[in-house]
Amino acid sequence: MKQGAESRILSERERQRYHRQMLIFGEEGQDRLKRARVFIAGAGGLGSPVATYLAVAGVGTITIVDHDTVEISNLNRQVLHWDPDVGRPKCESAEEKLRAINPDIEIRALDETIDNANVGELTRGSDVIVDAMDNYPTRYLLNRAAIRHRIPFIHGAIRGFDGQVMTVIPGRTACLRCVFPSAPPAEQFPVIGVTAGTIGLIQATEVIKYLLGTGELLADRLLIWDGLRTTLDRIDVQRNPGCPDCGNLKEIR
Repeated sequence: MKQGAESRILSERERQRYHRQMLIFGEEGQDRLKRARVFIAGAGGLGSPVATYLAVAGVGTITIVDHDTVEISNLNRQVLHWDPDVGRPKCESAEEKLRAINPDIEIRALDETIDNANVGELTRGSDVIVDAMDNYPTRYLLNRAAIRHRIPFIHGAIRGFDGQVMTVIPGRTACLRCVFPSAPPAEQFPVIGVTAGTIGLIQATEVIKYLLGTGELLADRLLIWDGLRTTLDRIDVQRNPGCPDCGNLKEIR
């Protein structure tokens, strides 16, 4: 997390709201969350649990970007959106729910398509970028933006009962392109909501650990979730010196 930001004193309301988690990391840790700025790409199956649990944890500024509208077929997994929201912009629906969940934080919901022209400006100044997308071309754009701005990048993906998570620390760990040099074939993939919830909560946990500077991140590790077997496997990964996205980035120790 970037240093030097002005500390924001917690209100008495916030001390009460976050009391149980402050038993873990104290007021200093809660203040770090309050000062944090997290960018979430996507307000769908992954973005919903990520944004919800970062909001209830008290992350001070959450920017969530999505250009789609809510469809009835989204409702089995995109829990920020409800039946009356069908037809509404996802960013509008997500902002409404997140503000109701925690009115003490700032929510920036942007109705935009992430592309090569705007990804740098959208993500600049963030402390963490969360990949809650459903396609690899946009994930690669986010990966490059994270590397360019030296912003940690939390990747997540789901299919059926399976999912994966990894954390990229630019200049220190393997990036998304190191591990997945090319995108899998595009498809309308099957998914069940519990998988989105499981992977999204692991991503949110990675964000919180990074912001607090605690625990062991999924850095240089790809976590694989098999919901049908109820197993978690971990694959060690390495930076690729020839990676087109991060190969020229000077290593940070």
